[in-house]
Amino acid sequence: MKIRTFYSILLLFVAVSFSNCGSKGPDATPSTVEEAEKQLAKKEKTSAREGKKAKKEAYKRYWSMQSKEAKKSVKENEKRQKKAAKKRRK
Repeated sequence: MKIRTFYSILLLFVAVSFSNCGSKGPDATPSTVEEAEKQLAKKEKTSAREGKKAKKEAYKRYWSMQSKEAKKSVKENEKRQKKAAKKRRK
C-alpha cells in the first residue's frame, strides 16, 4: 500500500511539473510601442479578413436559398435602377 501511494504521489508531482513547463512561454506583451502597434494592426487585419469571409458566406447562403424567379427579379431591378441613375446623371 505504501508503494502504491508513493507512486501515485510521484505521478501527481510529475504531471504538475509538466503542466507548468508547458504553460511557461515567451511574454506576449510587446516591449516597444512599435511592436504593440504592429500586433494591433495584424489583429485588426485578421479580424477584418474573417469578417469579410463570414459576410461572403452569408451572402452566398442567402442567395442559394432564393428561388430562380426571385434572383431574376432582383437582377432586373438592379439593371433598371442602374439605367435610371445613368439618366439622372445626364
